[in-house]
Amino acid sequence: MVSSCEIPLVAATPAHICPFDQACSYLEQAAKELNLDRGLLELLRHPRKVITVSIPVKRDNGEVEVLAGHRVQHCDILGPYKGGTRYHPAVTLKEVSALAMLMTWKCALVGLPYGGAKGGIAIDPKLYSVGELERITRRYTTELIKDIGPSEDIPAPDMGTSAREMAWMMDTYSMNVGHAVPGVVTGKPISIGGSRGREMATGRGTTIVVREALADIGKSLAGARIAIQGFGNVGAAAALLMHQAGAKIIAVSTSSGGVYSDIGLDIPDLKDYAAQNHKSIVGYPDAVPITNADLLTLPCDVLVPAALENQITEKNAHEVEARIVAEAANGPVTLEANEILADRGIMVLPDILANAGGVVVSYLEWVQGLSYVFWDEDRVNRELELLMVQAYRQVMQQSEQRHIPLRLAAYTLGVGRVAQALQDRGLYP
Repeated sequence: MVSSCEIPLVAATPAHICPFDQACSYLEQAAKELNLDRGLLELLRHPRKVITVSIPVKRDNGEVEVLAGHRVQHCDILGPYKGGTRYHPAVTLKEVSALAMLMTWKCALVGLPYGGAKGGIAIDPKLYSVGELERITRRYTTELIKDIGPSEDIPAPDMGTSAREMAWMMDTYSMNVGHAVPGVVTGKPISIGGSRGREMATGRGTTIVVREALADIGKSLAGARIAIQGFGNVGAAAALLMHQAGAKIIAVSTSSGGVYSDIGLDIPDLKDYAAQNHKSIVGYPDAVPITNADLLTLPCDVLVPAALENQITEKNAHEVEARIVAEAANGPVTLEANEILADRGIMVLPDILANAGGVVVSYLEWVQGLSYVFWDEDRVNRELELLMVQAYRQVMQQSEQRHIPLRLAAYTLGVGRVAQALQDRGLYP
C-alpha cells in the first residue's frame, strides 16, 4: 500500500499546500465522527491503483516530446471508477490522488454507484495544436486501455479537456476493442452518445444548492448579490443560470483578471464578449476591472470559487465578506481557511456537494449509453434536480443532527456509505 507521504510529489503545489494530505485530513475527521475502525480508515485512505504512463508525442515541427500521464483509481466498492481527466501545467500525482479520493466521497454522497478516479497530464493545452492534442489524448488512452472501460473506469472532461478529447478517447478505445463503446467515457458530443444537459450540469448543480441554501436563510436567488471567481465552463454556466433566476452577478473573473459592476453584469452579453476575445473578459465595457484576489473579498450574499484549488487560505479568509461560499471548484478553500470561515459563521457549501452536478449527469449519460435510450434535456435536468436537492437536504439534516459543519456532514455521509459497503462486502481474500 502507498501512504500519503509515499506518493511522489511531481511538482510543488500552490502555497506548498499538499492536496492529498488535506484530503486525508477531511477523511480522518469524518472517520473520527463516525468512530470508524482504524484498519477500515487505512483501507479508505489508500488508492487501490496508481498508474503513471509515458506519452511520447511527435510535435508538428517533427520533434518528439515525452510526457507523463497519470490515472489514480481510489476505490471501487460501490461500482466502477469515475472521474475527470485534466490537462493543466499544475497537475501532479498528489493532486490527482486527492481528487480521486474526493470523487469517491462525492459519488457516494449523491447516491451514485461509482468509485472515485482522476487522471491528468501536466501540460498547458494552449501551447499545443489540435493535432498534437489529439495525438497526446489517443496515446494516453491507449496506454490506459486495460484499465478503463464502461464497467471498469469511466473518464470524463475536466480542466483543460472537453467533449472533443472525450470523443478521441471513445474512438481510440472503440477501435481497440473492435466496436463502438459509448459508455467508456462521459461528456462526449451528443452525436456519439453524449447527454443533453451535460455541458451546463456542474454549474446547474451549484445553482441548485445555492438556491436551497439561500432559501434556508430566508433569501432567494432573485436579487441575491453573487461574485464568481472563474468564468470557464462551470463558472460561466453558474453565472448564466443564476442571472436567469434574477440574481445580480456583481463580479466574475478569469486567470487574466475580472470585472465588477455594483448593479450586476449582463451575463449573456459578457459571454458573447468573452467568446470574441479568446475567453478573456478583460476590458469589458460598463464594468470596473477587478483582480481575482479582490473579488474574493467583495461584500456579497454568495461567493462562488469556480477556478483552481487553494484560493481562500488562512491569509485571506478573514477578509471574506460573503454569507455563503459555494465551492464550485475542487478544494478552493484550504483546511485552515475552512476553520476560519466556520468560526466567522460563514456557510461553506463543500465541493463534494456543490460541484457534484457534473458527475450526476455523467452518470445519467452512462446509463443512457448502456441502454441506448436517450432522454431530452428536461428529463436530464429533472433527474439532476432530484438528486442534488436530496443530497443537500441529507447534508443539512446530518449537520443538524450531529451539530457539525456542512463539510464534515457531507464527508460523514459519503465516507460512511463507502465504509458500510466495504463492511458488507467484506475483505477479499
